[in-house]
Amino acid sequence: LHTPSRTTIFRRLRTVGYRTSYSHAGRYYTLARIPQFDPRGLWHYRQIGFSLHGTLRATVIHLVETSPAGQTHEELQDLLHLRVYDTLRFLVHAHELRRKSFQDAYVYLSAKQKQASKQWTQRQQLAPPPARQELNPARVIDVLVDLLHHPQDEARVVSRRLRTLGQVVTPEQIEAIWAHYELKKTPRSRSGHWRR
Repeated sequence: LHTPSRTTIFRRLRTVGYRTSYSHAGRYYTLARIPQFDPRGLWHYRQIGFSLHGTLRATVIHLVETSPAGQTHEELQDLLHLRVYDTLRFLVHAHELRRKSFQDAYVYLSAKQKQASKQWTQRQQLAPPPARQELNPARVIDVLVDLLHHPQDEARVVSRRLRTLGQVVTPEQIEAIWAHYELKKTPRSRSGHWRR
């Protein structure tokens, strides 16, 4: 540009059109005609990221708002090639995005209630069913022994009693054990026996 003036340089850049990187604190520039943006409006040159949406904050908002199921930090990191924890925290505190705890992460959702509800519903539908957890054989024995001593107690009572002994077994797990061994209660009687 044959000039040392920063002001003049940017005046010339504005004339031809340029973009500022969303990564590296906006330290990099490119002519507007160079980037070939992907469908999400992102383009990367080596480790430098540019966005059709401008700044990192604006880009994160766009990616979350337009996602059918919201975005997790991990998903955004894969798209943007950088961590955006601080940006997400700022946007949530500024009420420009919402977030909800989901499984072992946060899902970031639209600030618009109606859109956020749709995204949350879609996120829940996309979630895989929880993997079945195999119960420790020792806990299975604990449940069966408890059954012998307290044949009329309900699963929640058994769970509470075992917990006092330091053995954590949920009512659902107890009922699953009963079902697995085809154990079921007889109507309350004088003998109080169980049958298969």
